[in-house]
Amino acid sequence: MPGLGATFGRGAATSYQQDMANADCLLFMGSNMAEAHPVGFRWPMKAKEKGATLIHVDPRFSRTSALCDHYVNIRAGTDIAFLGGLVNYVLTEGKWFEEFVRAYTNAGVIIEEGFQDTEDLAGLFSGYNPADGTYDPQEGKWGYEPKADGEGTEGQGQKKNEGGQQGTHGYGIMGGAHPGAAPKTDPTLRHPRCVMQILKRHFARYTPEAVASVCGCSAEQVVKVAELLCGNSGRERTSTIVYAVGWTHHTTGVQIIRTAGILQLLLGNIGRPGGGIMAMRGHSSIQGSTDVSTLYDLLPGYLPQPTADEKHETLDRYVEAEGMPTGFWSNFRPMIVSLMKAWYGSAATPENDYGFGWLPRVDGDYSHLVTMDRMAKGEMTGYMVFGQNPAGGGMNAGLQRAGLRNLDWLVVADWFETETAVFWKDDPNAPPPKEIKTEVFFIPAAGSPEKEGTLTNTQRLLQWHNKAMDPPGDCRSDAWFVYQLGKKLKEQYAGSTDPRDLPLLNLTWEYDYTEEPKLPDGTTSRIHGEPDVERILQEVNGYKVAETDPRTGRPALLPGFWELKADGSTACGCWIYSGVFPEPGRNRANERKRTPGNPVEPEWGFAWPKNRRVLYNRASADPEGRPWSERKKLVWWDEAAGKWVGPDEPDFEPDKPPSYRAPKDAKGMAAIGGNQPFIMKPDGLGWLYAPKGVKDGPLPTHYEPIESPVGNTLYPERTSSPTTRLFDGPLNRVAHAPTSEFPVVACTFRLTEHYLSGPMSRFNSWLNELQPEMFVEMSRELAAERGVANGDWVTVRTARGAIECRALVTPRIGPLLVNGRTVHQVGLPFHWAFAGEVVGGNANDLTAILAEVNVSMHEGKAFACQVEAGRRDGKQPTATKKAVPWPTREPTPDTPTAAQPEGGFAHGQS
Repeated sequence: MPGLGATFGRGAATSYQQDMANADCLLFMGSNMAEAHPVGFRWPMKAKEKGATLIHVDPRFSRTSALCDHYVNIRAGTDIAFLGGLVNYVLTEGKWFEEFVRAYTNAGVIIEEGFQDTEDLAGLFSGYNPADGTYDPQEGKWGYEPKADGEGTEGQGQKKNEGGQQGTHGYGIMGGAHPGAAPKTDPTLRHPRCVMQILKRHFARYTPEAVASVCGCSAEQVVKVAELLCGNSGRERTSTIVYAVGWTHHTTGVQIIRTAGILQLLLGNIGRPGGGIMAMRGHSSIQGSTDVSTLYDLLPGYLPQPTADEKHETLDRYVEAEGMPTGFWSNFRPMIVSLMKAWYGSAATPENDYGFGWLPRVDGDYSHLVTMDRMAKGEMTGYMVFGQNPAGGGMNAGLQRAGLRNLDWLVVADWFETETAVFWKDDPNAPPPKEIKTEVFFIPAAGSPEKEGTLTNTQRLLQWHNKAMDPPGDCRSDAWFVYQLGKKLKEQYAGSTDPRDLPLLNLTWEYDYTEEPKLPDGTTSRIHGEPDVERILQEVNGYKVAETDPRTGRPALLPGFWELKADGSTACGCWIYSGVFPEPGRNRANERKRTPGNPVEPEWGFAWPKNRRVLYNRASADPEGRPWSERKKLVWWDEAAGKWVGPDEPDFEPDKPPSYRAPKDAKGMAAIGGNQPFIMKPDGLGWLYAPKGVKDGPLPTHYEPIESPVGNTLYPERTSSPTTRLFDGPLNRVAHAPTSEFPVVACTFRLTEHYLSGPMSRFNSWLNELQPEMFVEMSRELAAERGVANGDWVTVRTARGAIECRALVTPRIGPLLVNGRTVHQVGLPFHWAFAGEVVGGNANDLTAILAEVNVSMHEGKAFACQVEAGRRDGKQPTATKKAVPWPTREPTPDTPTAAQPEGGFAHGQS
């Protein structure tokens, strides 16, 4: 996530879940952790037992709210305004951790003359091009003011600011785009163009009263939360911020996270026990899917996918464009060369650029939402879906189903016949099956206990899950399917002399077991052709190409990424995972050893990178290397030993003393001083102001959601984010803000009893009994206005369509006073659709396809709707039905129809 990357250098959670028990205060925003991550929520509860204060700021009073000390109700989509109010309080009241900020952030750096803020341009930054809705950072003078020749030495050697956004994605590598030449600084922080002064001016309008008017809370609540965070931050105390998709699923999602990063830097809560920002991931390996990587514009380890232009024409040009001369990304060439050697083996040579030319080139946006919009326009012929359900769980799911109807073929690998598998026959809003041309291939997939491999969780922790049993019947793991498909393709193209077939023919694809695998009971697996996933993990870990391990007769495994070379002598499938399998027989992801006396439990799984549990932990010590306090010590400089020590693996060069200062023209890590903790940034500092790294501005700004019943009271001339990509069309109508046609704010949420769009829960009768029916949560006031009683049928409409559901009338969601007028909001769980034992209205049929500019993220957490009493015209079935039995498993019992009782149990009593 570039919000974290642009601020700190890596787009991942800065700490680990158990560390939340060390917090003195926890702020949950964009997260209903008790409901969505109930196992991990034990750690905030442990903090509470020790006296910590828990705060929940959210549009709904939920199970998390009930367990927190303070709850603030805000309007969905106004998070930047609320966080901006906290930043403003910290700055105006002088509550920032001054020593931390002066030493470890770019607060004193002077920005180019000519930069104009949203305060100068009525909600826009300089460099905006209204013709295409994009910013040009060079034209806008976002960069640092360079030092004159000979003026100082520190930081020299950074790449010259040549303009444009660096990197394939435009936000650099993990948000690490270089800021330009060595900058001028003002140690006094008084220069009008230094970052601290720009920050103060930018957030000055976010007063408690202004924030309250936007968010619908009270000014006193804003101040109270600010006081709690400030009172629990500093030398002796730390606070944690926890977020999830309640922040990411917005057209301003990256900037919401940026605001949290700014706040935590100002309070000195990064790299320290009980501090940081916890990015709560959804599935068990969402983090791993981006690490390895399944994103169209990334290679494993967050290396950019090459683009189809001249700047990536050769390996040298690619490294020049994407690497950095200073900081850890100066190791870019060893990373990419080692990846090429892992993928292409002996075929990757210096003479052919290690096969760099065989990598596919990106020539456009192939993110999911853009792809589905393209599919709906008839521009695609085939699609393969593994463990995904776009027909039920995708934004504007109706449009995505229309896209599936345009395909020639579709392959779905899953446990159950999801909406995506049966869209051609069960979609109540679709044409008759005989009119749908798509040929659907449904592949029975193995369940979690029926396969093995690694999962990478919220805290970057790789954990191995062992296979317990063979899958039944013809079910196969995803790995089996992809491995066998790859083998078939290589066989089909064997002997080809066409240059375009070389990437496939030269691909290393040898992961067969050397002997038949055994099950836990000692019997031999009956599944033939399953790849040896440990061999894949060893390739991902990396090895020395020409050095053989005498214990195995195979190439010697690498102990970690620090041994990667640029000369082709090492191979590594994902540099950040290097060290997970450092020697034969030692799969660190499969280790489950307790370490008494060490709270980070370093022998329980493997956390990337280098098993560091708290990122940027050099910042837990002061510039001289001493802990800021004994109570919050984590790593520190041991002068006698000449190294950094502590319970965690230092996120720093282990033997670089705090006194080290970079000489003039230093390169690589030699350019990072011993007092600069953020090693993934080219200047070693946390970025309060991002000169590059995000496409929609160097500082966060409040914009209304694309669909909102109200305008932007903070920037009246600019309602919504000017960089959001829209896909207006007959299947994706958008009610642009402010809209009077749809006066109610809607947000989606999840329930503990169901999982995502429902494929893993709506086929389970027991879970259906716990949450039997789709509902909309609404306030008593809105229900009275609409003439609705608890349990009644209601219709919820948006510009895309309408669904019917039951009304859950509750005081847990209430009307808000926004800029002097009453605004209602409702909550919609997103677990129901037309497949499964229980069917119902699909909340994702109401949402729109919109794309945030940095990562193409949608805005499913804030949109505009209308709520009406009664069932919709041409109503679709909502009664309980029997599931289509899984052909080789015992079907679950039929679920009895259960009416929702009066009183509304559907989301827990409060």
